[in-house]
Amino acid sequence: MTTRRIVQILADGQPGESQEVRGWVRTRRDSKAGLSFVELNDGSCLSSLQLVVPGDLDGWDELVARVTTGASLKAVGTLKESPGQGQRVELGVESLEVIGEADADNYPLQKKRHSFEFLREIAHLRPRTNTFGAIARIRNVLSAAIHRFFQDRGFVYVHTPIITTSDCEGAGEMFQVTTLNLQRLAQVQTEIDYGQDFFGRPASLTVSGQLEAEIYATSVGDCYTFGPTFRAENSNTSRHLAEFWMIEPEMPFYELPDNMDLAESFIRSVVGEVLERCSEDMEFFNKRIDDTVLATLANITDNEFIRLPYTEAVEILEGAGREWEYPVEWGRDLQSEHERFLTEEHFGQPVILFDYPRTIKPFYMRCNDDGKTVRAMDVLVPRVGEIIGGSQREDRLDVLLERITECGMDPEEYWWYVDLRRYGSVPHSGFGLGFERLVQLVTGMSNIRDCIPFPRTPKSADF
Repeated sequence: MTTRRIVQILADGQPGESQEVRGWVRTRRDSKAGLSFVELNDGSCLSSLQLVVPGDLDGWDELVARVTTGASLKAVGTLKESPGQGQRVELGVESLEVIGEADADNYPLQKKRHSFEFLREIAHLRPRTNTFGAIARIRNVLSAAIHRFFQDRGFVYVHTPIITTSDCEGAGEMFQVTTLNLQRLAQVQTEIDYGQDFFGRPASLTVSGQLEAEIYATSVGDCYTFGPTFRAENSNTSRHLAEFWMIEPEMPFYELPDNMDLAESFIRSVVGEVLERCSEDMEFFNKRIDDTVLATLANITDNEFIRLPYTEAVEILEGAGREWEYPVEWGRDLQSEHERFLTEEHFGQPVILFDYPRTIKPFYMRCNDDGKTVRAMDVLVPRVGEIIGGSQREDRLDVLLERITECGMDPEEYWWYVDLRRYGSVPHSGFGLGFERLVQLVTGMSNIRDCIPFPRTPKSADF
């Protein structure tokens, strides 16, 4: 007999069919009529399958005390029409096996609401809850949708390095990778000789695969990366992680308007796919987490994105007639409160801002002729603010060298990146999207630490 996932049984299982199911017990209740009702979930969907266990089942007297919340079971039986509301079929159990017991007195997940803070402390068990099981399925569908979007358009998937010797953003917030004996170095208190280190020079975990993706974009054409990135930012806010996943497409011969078009198509496509394929989970998030989630996502899929220069956005914010927590001034980066005002109140739909001041953007962004701005873009959506950041890259050798120096960096350390401007340079563009930020948008979760299976944050690297 083939074991089927519960999601398949609930979707198309027919009364009279014999089925074998395996999963974990959510609840068990016993009736006066001598029946036991077990809610079994295998993680394939939000809903559980009800097992109806007759009191005269062989060995039930010995099994019943072991069928507790969290225990794993294998059940064989026949599907029946269910008289209960909200369930089409149930399984009349003919044989039952307890595969793994769960100590009922100590099992942390009981049939009650637990705080997300508590669940972060037991991240090895939180995927068994409704919320985190649904997040896992959403991440899965979003991942597949991202690959499908780019693969259907002929993009090449490139694996860029996790260990790097260059800082893409120039901010220096990187985790160092070393094989040196740090305990001994701390005792000696001498200058570090990186020549003795594994790579012979300082190396770190990457904050972005963009620079390496540009190598492939100017060789094999449209490409994208989708992998882990790291930032040693000592922040305990609900918007930051030390380890997160990034999607970074890079396209030769794309100028800024082409980049904006692709970014809009991308976000609308992947959001639309999760709405289509995860309807039960999305209804759960809309009901239990944030009752504006479905409306927010419909706003994204149903509306074209407004394009607005940064300068005009500053003028709108300055004329809004309200006090901002962070002052608005041309030359400063916009904050979440400003981005949400533009998308939620002023325009009421997604916005793409472009042409930012060069002083607040990295060295690799193409400079405009005005000498003050660069061809950068940020995609802003309601409730989250910035969801995508990107730019047209600087393809002129002399200007790139000037910008690297202007940003206090050493051109010699980026010799290979500079070389791309010496040998067949072309206009090219790309953008970056933090995957967990996308999960946060889709689910309505308020803390990004709940949008990744095992969050890495300051003073926290358990599991």
